[in-house]
Amino acid sequence: MDMEQFRSMLLDSVGVGLAVVDHDGFGVLLHNAMFGEWFPDIVAGDSTFADVLPKFDAELVTQKIAEGETWKCEVEVKPKRRAISLAVEFVPAAGAGHGEIMVQCQNISKIKELEYMIESYSKMIERQNRDLKKEKERVEKLLLNIMPQQVYEEWKEFGVTTPQRFDSASVLMLDFVGFTQMAVSQEPTKLISELNDIFTSFDRIVEQFGCERLKTIGDAYVAVSGLPEQNPDHARNIARVALRFVRYLHRRNENSEFEWKCRVGINTGAVIGSVVGVQKYVYDIFGPGVNLAARIEAVCEPMEILVGQGTYDEIQNEFRLSDFGEHEIRGFGPQQLYRLDGDFTPANDSI
Repeated sequence: MDMEQFRSMLLDSVGVGLAVVDHDGFGVLLHNAMFGEWFPDIVAGDSTFADVLPKFDAELVTQKIAEGETWKCEVEVKPKRRAISLAVEFVPAAGAGHGEIMVQCQNISKIKELEYMIESYSKMIERQNRDLKKEKERVEKLLLNIMPQQVYEEWKEFGVTTPQRFDSASVLMLDFVGFTQMAVSQEPTKLISELNDIFTSFDRIVEQFGCERLKTIGDAYVAVSGLPEQNPDHARNIARVALRFVRYLHRRNENSEFEWKCRVGINTGAVIGSVVGVQKYVYDIFGPGVNLAARIEAVCEPMEILVGQGTYDEIQNEFRLSDFGEHEIRGFGPQQLYRLDGDFTPANDSI
């Protein structure tokens, strides 16, 4: 094997495409087999670098080579069935002495594929993070619908909540008169849409007065004040909520095909609040004070608000109340009840 054959074999064995081109016309003087495979038209003289390489400027390349710099670009070629990406670099041919230029071509297809995979993975992670954030916000919103903010914050930090006893809180129980018959006789979609609209308005009223919507059970609506954050005005706040509820229904009935009539019972006393459930969480309150509010509501006439003695003692100086007499309440014996007729404050007055 002579030196020329050895040199040719050596050039063909390297993993890159190599060529030496002349300084003036960029004609190929020497190349290895890989360069010839990737750029057969240039080797054959059927095309030039300007035809193949993007943004190739012979004058600019010549200037950079003269200054000892390199010129680089990337190009996609298809020597066989599959296209490949190449990194092409023009560098001064060291030791040539006549201004020849070395062209080095490296297959960067795997690098491009890796970059694409990394970019795709990054976009996927970014999308998953966005979806996770949305899901987290959705879950947080759902949990805040079933438990007060303060309780949720404790649950989020510790994973559990501690049952709390509240020595004085006010509970409101509301139920609609004749709803069972309405559910049988009316079109379900329209009826439930009306009920949802009413409960949404109730929620706004409850929030306006710093109370908490505890839950809805069918057509029943339960709200509390004085927990989990204790508030000395809890009885007054829940009384104003009740008056607003009844006033809202009076106004709604003027333009509604349904006539909504409610009964409202309010009681003030000690209750226990806690999150219950393992897979389905719900914040609930327990104790005789809760049960008494429900029993008081059952005594009401339609569109009437009744309060127990504990509530009366808290609000008697700020609200108009009338004696409803003593009634036998199941499980509690005789209980003095009062009808809530209005608020002495002009802006809040009457139902």
